[in-house]
Amino acid sequence: MAKKGNRVQVILECTEHKASGVPGTSRYITTKNKKNTPDRMELKKYNPILKKMTIHKEIK
Repeated sequence: MAKKGNRVQVILECTEHKASGVPGTSRYITTKNKKNTPDRMELKKYNPILKKMTIHKEIK
């Protein structure tokens, strides 16, 4: 029987994209260790629609 881990899949969505009014969304799927980072993640990722690095926050 496989041991359950602390890693969970999370979706990161761009924060600047909604405010810009440009259609579409920029989302990334990644994993995190819920024991080490219990709060929501924030990472700087590339947004191909806006063509720049933006802050992506974890959504539920």
